[in-house]
Amino acid sequence: MRERGATERASGTGESGGREAPRAPYGPDAAVTTEDLGGDHFAADCRARVAFEVLANRWDSVVVFVLGEGGPQRPRVLLDRIGGISPKVLNEALRRLERNGLVERRRYAEAPPRVDYRLTEAGTALLTPIRALGAWAAAHADAVLEAQDRYARPVVARTSGPRTAEGRPTPC
Repeated sequence: MRERGATERASGTGESGGREAPRAPYGPDAAVTTEDLGGDHFAADCRARVAFEVLANRWDSVVVFVLGEGGPQRPRVLLDRIGGISPKVLNEALRRLERNGLVERRRYAEAPPRVDYRLTEAGTALLTPIRALGAWAAAHADAVLEAQDRYARPVVARTSGPRTAEGRPTPC
């Protein structure tokens, strides 16, 4: 199976000879096919795993979002805007995002030295799915947190005998 090029995807032409309608590259109107993902859905060779890996880190999507909302920023400004992240963890996230081609580091020849970070085209394109995940969280976070609370509550067994402080039977 040959890989369709960016021109074919954008124009909606390709192996079907132009019969297919143009598709949105991402978002709710995206029509993702197995061919687009490079293998079976979510299989080991599926390209969607790249996106899941990028979003799996706790801070990476937050850094992308803050850079998308505020434009190029220095690390100190990112620390202040994000909150709750250490300088070391921010630096690791920025390096990981740079390695993945989502963030560009720009050094200035000044005294004292100055550096800022900005999103690349791929990083900017990631804002749409990040915002979609944010909308999902706004709609469903309460239900998820309630389910986590229910799951974390110990189940009180109906057997008699000594119990631990958590209400569980003591081990034999």
